[in-house]
Amino acid sequence: MPFTKLVKNSAYYSRYQTKYKRRRAGKTDYYARKRLITQAKNKYNAPKYRLVVRFTNRDIICQIVTSELVGDKVFSCAYAHELKRYGIKHGLTNWAAAYATGLLLARRTLKKLGLDEDFLGVEEPDGEYKLTEAAEGDGRRPFKAFLDVGLHRTSTGARIFGAMKGASDGGLYIPHSENRFPGYDIESKELEADVLRKYILGGHVAEYMETLADDDEERYKSQFQGYIDDDIEAEGLEELYTSAHAAIREDPFKEDEDGGPKKTKEQYKKESLKYRQKKLSKEEKQKRVAAKIAGLKQ
Repeated sequence: MPFTKLVKNSAYYSRYQTKYKRRRAGKTDYYARKRLITQAKNKYNAPKYRLVVRFTNRDIICQIVTSELVGDKVFSCAYAHELKRYGIKHGLTNWAAAYATGLLLARRTLKKLGLDEDFLGVEEPDGEYKLTEAAEGDGRRPFKAFLDVGLHRTSTGARIFGAMKGASDGGLYIPHSENRFPGYDIESKELEADVLRKYILGGHVAEYMETLADDDEERYKSQFQGYIDDDIEAEGLEELYTSAHAAIREDPFKEDEDGGPKKTKEQYKKESLKYRQKKLSKEEKQKRVAAKIAGLKQ
């Protein structure tokens, strides 16, 4: 038989590869997603919730998401920039901030469902490995969600597990093991609770601040200028995070930092319209081009 080269043209890819477009763009891991959203047929369309954690350069996004035929629906959410309302104004993308954001999401979710009194979680973080159990008395089961890491690297000590630990300590049931937390010894197969507690309360940041202040004062001032302006020292970080955790538990739906009322949906829409460019008509475009030409001729 003569050799025939198989040519896969644009028509082929448009027909057969559409559902993998987000994977090609580096946005969705479909292998993981299929297993996260597939529900047992005997559950009769019961929602299967995911704890979605994503990081940007300046923020942390935590969401409780469920998948439906029409698409994903967000049940509740929390962001690291909201931690400013609770006293955490700096280092909004570090491990301690990830824990606090996960805690905020958990308390919001449970408050929304009316389960916040039944499932308190770990009120004083001690770094121990604990999973949320059924409530005492009526035996009501906790709210269950599976961790969705997306395309994030799941190396030991990663911040994504900080958000998961915060949500777990907040009262959600997230199936996980202890072997990805900072402080886990791969040889002895044990978790050092003190190391994990240090990360939860910003101890690793405090250590770095002290080291930098002693070794390179100029770099310390440039790197921690915000902390210096607000008179936050390394010794006060643990107290700062402890008080923030208590404030989150007290009121997970706290209003804006200045105490003003929260903006309505209409107000946010009006705000976004300020920056949206108005679509020009054909006559307006022609006048604009004519004005540019006239300006060049001068």
